[in-house]
Amino acid sequence: MENTALFNEYYRNWIDVYKQGAVREVTLNKYRMTSLWLDRLVPDMKICDLNRLSYQKLINAYAEVHERQTTMDFHHQLKGAILDAVDEGYLDKDPTRKVIIKGKQPRAKKTKYLNQFQLQTLIASLNLESEISWDWFILLVAKTGMRFSEALALTPSDFNFRKQTLSVSKTWDYKGKGGFLPTKNKSSVRNIPLDWQISIQFAQLLKDLPKDKPIFVKDKVYNSTVNHVLARHCRKCSLPVITIHGLRHTHASILLFAGVSIASVARRLGHSSMTTTQKTYLHIIQELENKDIDLVMRSLSSLNQ
Repeated sequence: MENTALFNEYYRNWIDVYKQGAVREVTLNKYRMTSLWLDRLVPDMKICDLNRLSYQKLINAYAEVHERQTTMDFHHQLKGAILDAVDEGYLDKDPTRKVIIKGKQPRAKKTKYLNQFQLQTLIASLNLESEISWDWFILLVAKTGMRFSEALALTPSDFNFRKQTLSVSKTWDYKGKGGFLPTKNKSSVRNIPLDWQISIQFAQLLKDLPKDKPIFVKDKVYNSTVNHVLARHCRKCSLPVITIHGLRHTHASILLFAGVSIASVARRLGHSSMTTTQKTYLHIIQELENKDIDLVMRSLSSLNQ
């Protein structure tokens, strides 16, 4: 391929060579979406046309209809291919250097999590009968902080009721054709301690189920279906409407407010590093730091001469 080739063709080929089979399907689809945006925004741009000015114009065009963080992701997905083009001699310089990332004003953010009282209200509204249902799924995610795909992949053999732990070692391909997939990263493989109450409840629920079959998956599962069940409960209880992923945020925020260390929360959530946890829950951590400052000041003020 020469530097007179179309940039979008080079990028598609780069995805096939470097990303196909090397990243998860959901990540691969993001690269493919970036490729479609190149077709739309710069269909006639050649590799040799790439310079700092043309690249900045491309980023600006994308930013007109996307928020800043989405534009940043778009830039990062392009940058990998462009740096390879530099290494291969198609470009003399890196056109992405010193790029300025813009974006639309973020939309008003919806409530992502519930406080402890609100979660208790939600759990009290669940219809926890003697057979597996989405209400049981909601309870389990609220008490473990698992990802949606991780919870879908659970089988009875993943529960160790004697040790009161739950093994997370796989995910369910709910966006594709179904079936088990690896976890998001190595850190996602973990054992989550369970409280005695939910251990007893699930021991009873699972006793007659096949040990190696998914507990919650019967047919094709859609994220929207479970979110709809959760939203119905939230509205019934006059609570902010959150998603299943919002239950994961709820779980983490309650642990942090209870004084659980960031390291322990990161391990429980299956984050690859504490940095991920810190970035995700920065607002909560800052709020806790403010409380700590108040506590320090009160403690110091009590030390009279």
